[in-house]
Amino acid sequence: MAFTVAIVGRPNVGKSTLFNRLVGRAAALVDEAPGSTRDRREGAARLSDLNFRVIDTAGLDESRPGSLGERMQEQTARALAGADAILFVIDARAGVTPFDRHFADRLRRAKQPVVLIGNKAENLRSVAEAGEAFSLGLGAPVLISAEHGEGMAELFEALAPLMQGSEALAAESGDAPLRLAVVGRPNVGKSTLINRLIGEERLLAGPEAGITRDAISIQWQWRGRAIRLVDTAGMRRRAKMEAKIEKLSVAETLNAIRFAEIVVLVADATQGLEKQDLGIAERVADEGRGLVLAINKWDLVANKRAALSELRDRVEFGLPQVKGLRMVTLSALSGAGLDKLLPAVVATHEAWSRRVPTPVLNRWLGEMLERHPPPLVAGRRLKLRFITQVNIHPPTFALFASKPGELPEAYRRYLVNDLRERFDLPAVPIRMMLRKGDNPYAGKKG
Repeated sequence: MAFTVAIVGRPNVGKSTLFNRLVGRAAALVDEAPGSTRDRREGAARLSDLNFRVIDTAGLDESRPGSLGERMQEQTARALAGADAILFVIDARAGVTPFDRHFADRLRRAKQPVVLIGNKAENLRSVAEAGEAFSLGLGAPVLISAEHGEGMAELFEALAPLMQGSEALAAESGDAPLRLAVVGRPNVGKSTLINRLIGEERLLAGPEAGITRDAISIQWQWRGRAIRLVDTAGMRRRAKMEAKIEKLSVAETLNAIRFAEIVVLVADATQGLEKQDLGIAERVADEGRGLVLAINKWDLVANKRAALSELRDRVEFGLPQVKGLRMVTLSALSGAGLDKLLPAVVATHEAWSRRVPTPVLNRWLGEMLERHPPPLVAGRRLKLRFITQVNIHPPTFALFASKPGELPEAYRRYLVNDLRERFDLPAVPIRMMLRKGDNPYAGKKG
């Protein structure tokens, strides 16, 4: 039987919009008026390579006995009883309401795993405000915009581990494959690189630019580890895109980046790192993916020492948000240097998945404050009170401060750079959310 996911939450938080997003069509009625959904609605959902059954339910609400609302809640209760996992949706813009807290108490007692969803999180302000959602005791919220399709990759990452061993995963292996996208400008050797990695002419390759148009997915194993390789179309600047099909191909490439865990950016050693390469790398970092830089056609470079020095300088100054980026020089045509690529990918994935214990983080924060205190604001020193890691993929931290809006960006970068170095987090974007308040766990047991 298909893995079943129930979507629950109070009225008007976007449950039906999320349902429609997952099933790929407007199957559920969506309206601003609360209570549009009465009967539970079911559909076949797909999220990247996850296939499952999803149930849209009426809004969780308190209803008087014998009313229509009570019968709607009975339908919701049946949906929950038959679900393998629950998506509990709250409105990230409105913050946590008493109704949310009440139903979170009920869901914490559920036998099924619960994924907390912060919907309507279209802007950075919503991301910062979502820190309140941790008080529900359901873990880190997955921030999405069901209406605009944002955050679907993060939702995939939350659901995939819950579906291991079910029919939901397309992978033959019992372990979820490492999702690896290969991207770059046209004609830098992406398809040739993948063919050399898997040991067969699986993808069409040649000197003509633009041969690959679709994002091609290949299941593969490296040293016993399942990997899903995705070859993508070459990405050019928007102004140079000529045909509609090229624009669609690039859209598929961007989608492949969103659903990847690690992205290998292939660049041409004979041309160096161009502005477009850095732009693609920035897009990867913005999506929160781990990044590895593959410098192809290295056998064609005459002065390798000078070229390598130039590449390192370009990376250091052009990509400060992924400091410590792993760079592998290779030749996809001959295979030289290819043995270093997958170890770099795996090492980056480990950093992307690393979790630092809260006590260790706060000892580190104390050392940082002693070494270099925050600046004065209006004659008073800012107080940084507590830090905790709230998520991985990528590593995400919440820093509690007396006046988070007054903390200079330079000081935040100082903390992030040292955090990266101290806890071995190279080549992955690090997100730090600033929150107002004291230690949220002070005085709590367990």
